[in-house]
Amino acid sequence: MLETSIKILSDHSIAGLRRSKAWADNQYVYFVIDFSVPFTKYGIWESDVLSNETKEAAGKNLKAFFRFSNKSVMAKVAISGVSIEGAQKNLKAELPGWDFVKVKTDAEKKWDNELSKIDVSSNNPSQLKTFYTALYHTMVVPNVNMDVDGQYRGRDNKIHTAEGFTNYSVFSLWDTYRGAHPLYTIIDQKRTIDYIKSFLTQYKEGGRLPVWELSGCETDCMIGYHSVPVIVDAYMKGLNQFDAKLALEAMKKSSTWDHLGLPALMDHGILEMDDEHESVSKTLEYAYDDWCIAQFALRLGAKQDYINYIRRAQSYKNLFNRQTGFMQPRKNGNWLSPFDPREVNNNFTEANSWQYSFYMPQDVNGYLNLIGGRKNMEAKLDGLFTENSQTTGREQSDISGLIGQYAHGNEPSHHIAYLYNFTGAAYKTQAMVHRIMGEMYHDAPDGLAGNEDCGQMSAWYVLSALGFYPVTPGTTDFIIGTPLFPSATIHLENGKLFTVTAKDISADNFYVQSASLNNAAYNRSYLSYFDIIKGSRLNFMMGPKPSGFGKTGMPNTAITDNMIVLNPIIDGGAISFTGTKKVRIYGNQADVNYYYTTDGSLPNASSKKYTSDLSFDTSVFIKAIAISKNGEASFITTAKFRKRPNNWTIKLNTKFEQQYDGGGAAGLIDGITGSANWRKGNWQGYQKVDVDAEIDMQEVKTISKLTAGFLQDVGAWIVAPRQLIVEVSTDGKQFTKVFSGENFLSIEDRKVQVKNVEATFTPVPARYVRVRAMQYGKLPAWHEGAGGDTHIFVDEIQIQ
Repeated sequence: MLETSIKILSDHSIAGLRRSKAWADNQYVYFVIDFSVPFTKYGIWESDVLSNETKEAAGKNLKAFFRFSNKSVMAKVAISGVSIEGAQKNLKAELPGWDFVKVKTDAEKKWDNELSKIDVSSNNPSQLKTFYTALYHTMVVPNVNMDVDGQYRGRDNKIHTAEGFTNYSVFSLWDTYRGAHPLYTIIDQKRTIDYIKSFLTQYKEGGRLPVWELSGCETDCMIGYHSVPVIVDAYMKGLNQFDAKLALEAMKKSSTWDHLGLPALMDHGILEMDDEHESVSKTLEYAYDDWCIAQFALRLGAKQDYINYIRRAQSYKNLFNRQTGFMQPRKNGNWLSPFDPREVNNNFTEANSWQYSFYMPQDVNGYLNLIGGRKNMEAKLDGLFTENSQTTGREQSDISGLIGQYAHGNEPSHHIAYLYNFTGAAYKTQAMVHRIMGEMYHDAPDGLAGNEDCGQMSAWYVLSALGFYPVTPGTTDFIIGTPLFPSATIHLENGKLFTVTAKDISADNFYVQSASLNNAAYNRSYLSYFDIIKGSRLNFMMGPKPSGFGKTGMPNTAITDNMIVLNPIIDGGAISFTGTKKVRIYGNQADVNYYYTTDGSLPNASSKKYTSDLSFDTSVFIKAIAISKNGEASFITTAKFRKRPNNWTIKLNTKFEQQYDGGGAAGLIDGITGSANWRKGNWQGYQKVDVDAEIDMQEVKTISKLTAGFLQDVGAWIVAPRQLIVEVSTDGKQFTKVFSGENFLSIEDRKVQVKNVEATFTPVPARYVRVRAMQYGKLPAWHEGAGGDTHIFVDEIQIQ
């Protein structure tokens, strides 16, 4: 809590402010409460001290009570992000009387009007409840974020007045760009324009487009810059009543911001683990957003911008490992190894490689080429849905609603079932979509397979129940699945109707046998937005078995110009080595040559040409480039290999956490240190056990100091050790304690930091050094994870 206040306005009314810092880092909520009868007594607690005389108070710990003589009391509440006066204006304009029944009736009429935008028919009451609950969920947010006079608090924390649009807040764009916003382009066109104008206003006030905005505050809690596809999707559909030049400027600024790995992406065309955590997900999602920018730039005639961004849109190719068939993390110029596509770790955003290996909606044809054609892609999709549903790595509550490794309970999977249409196996899309609608949605309190995520989970259902879904927002195509209802009609804002009928639809008859659009045979397995919006009639004939529908007329997304040369791969194994290091340079692309340097200079066609494995017996920094026959060059791949200054070995007496291996046992003595951003790796993590390591220096030496690096990130449950003990031995059997220290950092110190603990002691001969670091234990009551087990993250151990 940053600030609160309470003010007694009269014996019928109070007002105040709650200013807080949590998800939104500076959220203002002014309020006013009017009572239908006067209160006879009140009191205000300031820091838990009660006063019956105070009429106004401010602080961080306030409470109040009000006593009434009447048995029945009504209260009206209004809020504002601007001021108490704004809240009073809102209350007067929006809730002027005390007729509760009228207020309830008016609200019901408004919701009935909104929900009547889509009429569906069914003899199944459960399906009707589920559908209209889902439709309601898609309409709960975004929220109006201004007072009745148009005033609002902007991203710059200043008060502004909205002119010519309604200002909105609560944009969970990582979720909603996928299905919810495309749905709005059909049923909520005017609001869609206001959403985009709100985006652009936030850009003008805050410097970049919203990522996950709440109450005028950017939370940055998710990845990408997915306001871009929302803008581009609307523009391509003719919803263009906004400043397009300003929008392109905002897109370019947001995609070149100095944060979240973007500088590294622009430097070498990919994010590796050491560049940024969640590197795979960010590379893939940036690539899609960049494709959207390219399409927008092309429409606006900005040719150079188009070229720049269409090349960036292909960066996903540099993460596809042809040998494993998956999108795989890159580390030190190579592929991360060992690799498990089911593992949930910090290279992905709330997902694993199975769930992200189908994320290239802007270039599905490019993926087809990488994987070896339609049949291979179909088989890969089959593998996703039939794989063991058990994930490995960390526990991730967002990964739910599993069918194989498909996770419908989280957004990265939402488009995947529709990808079968791109392979010509549309009947598999129909079967899987039908299954998901039946298994993952119910008319019960637990009727969703995952977090609603501001309407996206329900938007998937609404669109799928209508019979189509947008795999690639930014195009005007909706991919056809299988309708749920015998009849559905969308009442469009232009006064026209779009109707979907499904003859012979039933629980068993979910396969499309044939289709017609406006009484003409329709053989495509996708539908144009413009056919919807002009008012049409789409008819399906349904049956119990797959048909030939979708074998032709397949959807298509493809990048066909300004093709990139893929980055080379530098395969040298572990970064740290003893003896000689062998290095291989290769790639995922034919008809290219590889050139490299080892002196720190940038490689080009005049550099050494790679022809066979390289061998090094000293530390080396390799830079490599791929150049095609026509002279096109890739980005530069770099790799560092460090020859260890000693031949020490290490034995771990306790097990580290699998996903925080820090490079294995030798990672504690390899000379490679981790950064405060532990999500990039290089830290060895322990939970529920202490650290217990024995280092063999291979010879007896006189030592007097040991340094061990520990991380503290209390919010992530990573806490510096409670105690560090150092013991030495000359024979590896009898150990003598030479150091014991404790309390290196307070658990209340929430600063993310690396603490290098120095253990100094009287010089002593030793060959073996045993290091024990004791866990803090259970997290204290005030912690968000109270009662949970702390982690120790340890890195380089040095002995002198």
